[in-house]
Amino acid sequence: MKNCNQGEIIVSGVGVTSSIGQGKSAFTAGLLDGGQKFGVMQRPGRQKPDSLERKNDDEDQSNLFLGAEISDFKIPEEIPRNILRTASYSAQVALATLDEAWREAKLTEFDPRRIGLIVGGSNFQQRELIQTYESFREKIHFVRPTYAMNFMDSDLCGICTDVFGIQGFAFTQGGASASGQLAILQAIQAVQSGQVDVCIAMGALMDISYWECQGFRSLGAMGSNRFSGEPDKACRPFDQNRDGFIYGESCGVVVIEKGGGEIRNGITPYARLSGWAVGMDGNRNPNPSFEGEVNVIQKALVQANLQPGEIDYVNPHGTGSLIGDETELEALHHCKLNHAYINSTKSIVGHGLTAAGTVECIATLLQMRKEQLHPSLNLQEPINRSFNWVYQKAINHKISRALNLSMGFGGTNTAICLESY
Repeated sequence: MKNCNQGEIIVSGVGVTSSIGQGKSAFTAGLLDGGQKFGVMQRPGRQKPDSLERKNDDEDQSNLFLGAEISDFKIPEEIPRNILRTASYSAQVALATLDEAWREAKLTEFDPRRIGLIVGGSNFQQRELIQTYESFREKIHFVRPTYAMNFMDSDLCGICTDVFGIQGFAFTQGGASASGQLAILQAIQAVQSGQVDVCIAMGALMDISYWECQGFRSLGAMGSNRFSGEPDKACRPFDQNRDGFIYGESCGVVVIEKGGGEIRNGITPYARLSGWAVGMDGNRNPNPSFEGEVNVIQKALVQANLQPGEIDYVNPHGTGSLIGDETELEALHHCKLNHAYINSTKSIVGHGLTAAGTVECIATLLQMRKEQLHPSLNLQEPINRSFNWVYQKAINHKISRALNLSMGFGGTNTAICLESY
């Protein structure tokens, strides 16, 4: 057993799947190498009907949606194949990602009635739903009976608790692009309160269709066709030439438990979670709020009993939004955090939407363990040069205290402080 302060909240396991690799080892290598996989999205249901067939036409090429999709995805042999037959793509990725975290955290040691699961996200199976509608429009009586279950977000809870035998609680937590980090905050509170002994926070893969892509582009949130011929240059958070986020498939799982004086044998905590905050802007719209972001940053620092100068790394929300990136840097500057190293995980993996907050928390934990910071791809002309940027090459840096930020449409702001263990 290893000593730990009574009541500390620690991360005991992680799992991650993204376009740059499946599993934490491949993910870490992809981050540090800047191994982006951006391109014209090929997964069925991601492009408007017939657009891929006409992609040689310059006009149609410019209207194709860019993103980073998962490839070479493998599901562990231990996952029952009969369950996979009716599992959505989001659910398949969730099972594989949870399996990695489950094994690392040795969750079979716990009473299944004392394990909780919080799935961050809502409306995250849109592509599969659209495909079902289009396939069965003229033969609705042939729709699989299981559609009655798997059109609901709660199906991810059901399938994960079924396969892993979780008997505590399980529910989804919607907060748009802040969902993944909200799930972590809820997991912390569930463990702190004694509701469960260990809680799994999952940022679920948001499987968007061409409908959502078009909606985001019409809103001005998703990157336009400006870099349609050079997809690797399209995702550029905090750069002068950014023009919106670029989607990236991803899923992340973080296991939260109490230190409780001693750490279980075989467990090496990634970090302790010392401060966190969530706050709303009182605004339904997608525009960011300087005041809302400052509020959660300051609250998280106060709870962690940290001064701004003690933070040596920031993993920002940083989507590539014209107004969002500006607002976030203004909030960080106001909170006196210009000195801390800052990079952009989304520049490499894209914006995972519901998964983003969890995946980026994992990116921080893995950088903390490697004592290296990954590059920020395409960061050539920062919109504010007063920050301590990690540019387009990885650097060595031992993270002692980090701040992760995640925001979502509808005015949701979250912040969390992580300290090396």
